[in-house]
Amino acid sequence: MANILLSKRGSANIQTVGVNWVYNFIQRQDELKTKYSQRYNHQRAKNEDPKIIQEWFDRVQITIMQHGIALEDIYNFDETGYAMGLIATAKVVTRAEMTGRPFLVQPGNRERVTSIECINSTGWALPPCIIFKGKVHIEGWYQYEALPRNWRIEVSDNGWTNDQIGPQWLQNTFIPATNSCTTGKYRLLILDGHGSHLTPQFDEICSQNDIILICMPAHSSHLLQPLDVGCFSPLKRAYGCLVENKARLNFNHIDKFDFLEVYPQARTEAFKMENIRNSFAASGLVPFNPERVLGQLNIQLKTPTLPGSQSTNSAPKTPHNLKQLEKQASTMKRLLRQRTQSSPRPTNDAINRLVLTAR
Repeated sequence: MANILLSKRGSANIQTVGVNWVYNFIQRQDELKTKYSQRYNHQRAKNEDPKIIQEWFDRVQITIMQHGIALEDIYNFDETGYAMGLIATAKVVTRAEMTGRPFLVQPGNRERVTSIECINSTGWALPPCIIFKGKVHIEGWYQYEALPRNWRIEVSDNGWTNDQIGPQWLQNTFIPATNSCTTGKYRLLILDGHGSHLTPQFDEICSQNDIILICMPAHSSHLLQPLDVGCFSPLKRAYGCLVENKARLNFNHIDKFDFLEVYPQARTEAFKMENIRNSFAASGLVPFNPERVLGQLNIQLKTPTLPGSQSTNSAPKTPHNLKQLEKQASTMKRLLRQRTQSSPRPTNDAINRLVLTAR
């Protein structure tokens, strides 16, 4: 387009714009500037549809009204994973002439550990459930002084939650911790659609204990889940900083005992009452305000409209007289000759009989 505009100016010496034309053009336009693009997951972008998000909030509101759920009885739970020996990215002071980013050697243990967390809309957090990779429980874990007595520890083959741990968390952590502080009859538990959350056993336990489950739309937890919106990020940052402090003291390996020492400190910093309340507010749940989320939607995927082809634009219309019929018949025969490798004679004979019948 720039070359076309240049040629219309009648300049005989310059036929095309230079290699730096885009840069110079942007520098001349005060209303334009350049920015680096940001990678964004297609599935997330696909579900950032205002219609999908609005349907979610409608479903939440209807569920609360139907069961008479008090705002104090709204909970959100999910799990988050860690590599035990990874540190956080930190800002450090260096020499002015130093180039590149400085290195800080981190403990090399990348063994996975998972923490199941649950928060309440009034600003408090339930005791977590820590899932270590392993086959058996170690007695030393429970004798560790820094570990609060109401925390639970589970083991799995890979350090992740599974179909058995989810129901156990309900029975051993969630129900005992919330029974005594429930305002109304029902508790609303907001969760994502992870397979370990949607087992028949999990659903049955909820039904027997007046717990109403409601699942968020797929790939939308970064917008709609309070734990993802405002808690998990500061939690992992706090944990990474504490691991970094150990690395500076020449700890070259972080094991499960070190995790149990550090993680309670990270939770204390991340799960503050104000932070939890702000997370529910930012996700539009308590206070109920869908606009807090809908106002953030700036990516909408649309299926592009294909330009009309010649065959579509020239689709034959219903003939109204014999002349139009004969014209369309000859057109069909010509198209058959062009597009059919085999002999079109049987089809041509059928078209001819049709025209004769019309006569």
